[in-house]
Amino acid sequence: MKMRPLRLAIAGANPERGWARDTHIPALAGIPAIELVAVSARNQDIADAAAEAFGASRAYGDTLSMVRDPDVDVVAVTVKVPEHRAIVLAALEAGKHVYCEWPLGRNLAEAREMADAARRSGLHVAVGLQGANSVAVRHAAALVRDGAVGRPLALRVVSSTAGWGTTAPPHYAYLQDRSNGATLGTIAGGHTLAAAEAVVGACVEISARNSILLDTVEIAGTGERVRRSCADHMLLTAKHESGCVSSIEIVGGQPIPLRFELRGVDGTLEIQGYHPGGYQCAELQVVCSKTAQDQPLPAVGGLDGAAINVAQLWSQFENDIRDGTRTVPDFDKAVRLTRLLDAIETASDEGRTVALAD
Repeated sequence: MKMRPLRLAIAGANPERGWARDTHIPALAGIPAIELVAVSARNQDIADAAAEAFGASRAYGDTLSMVRDPDVDVVAVTVKVPEHRAIVLAALEAGKHVYCEWPLGRNLAEAREMADAARRSGLHVAVGLQGANSVAVRHAAALVRDGAVGRPLALRVVSSTAGWGTTAPPHYAYLQDRSNGATLGTIAGGHTLAAAEAVVGACVEISARNSILLDTVEIAGTGERVRRSCADHMLLTAKHESGCVSSIEIVGGQPIPLRFELRGVDGTLEIQGYHPGGYQCAELQVVCSKTAQDQPLPAVGGLDGAAINVAQLWSQFENDIRDGTRTVPDFDKAVRLTRLLDAIETASDEGRTVALAD
């Protein structure tokens, strides 16, 4: 007997720009087991336009009303980070499964609150760590786990993004304010650390130097300059539970190809790729000195750019909901990663190595 598609609502849909338009919509087009039925936006006009553009039957100018719609099974939260908490908690209370973009919350307290609510509900939740969940990173992790490079010794990463440079579009001005929780550290840093931990294990010690190299940023098209209160460059050194040590540089304002280079006792492994938005948006390839094992194909074919890895996460999440499995990065993973980011802030502010408790 054929099961009906999961009915999805997207919070934060805009037909003119945005992460939902650029990644979720093309990704979902290749997953017939998920049907987009509703969208919401900051006003009814934008919601109506998004519904028409994306083929949704319902449009809401009020997101909290949308998450209570009885004909919705899953809610995707793609709005700005300060708005995540209210929508996620309302969706869980309404009995909906939730896919929330990373970062989960503005801070550790918000992330913990949402993770606790998800655990109590028993519902399925996913956090948008699509880079660490990508086919390539999962393949790299499996190769290391199976001994392809022997014992991992040292990892070097340079991870960059075009954001947090000299200019920003008006809708990204809020990313310059550390208090909003959407910064180079939380976004590019969080995605990068999630991949490093996936391949060589959880960080157990971390040292850091976070820097604001450009303390103001020009808002494109306005001539306005705003002050930047978050780091635009990060240098990290870590020890992982595998015994591997790592050197990780997070670079803002300078999009360059990813450098992810692991040296082990018996060989080397690299993850390669490029996207101006960061490695998590790229089509990634694994190169290993000791094996020619083919990298698995993506779950959804025919995509390029940032939608590839988002489609992989959606495909797994749909399977988890159907089968009762839990394979995707969830809110508990988000809490642990947020704790690591807090430890990095402490290490940088206090100039010391911070040990991470279990």
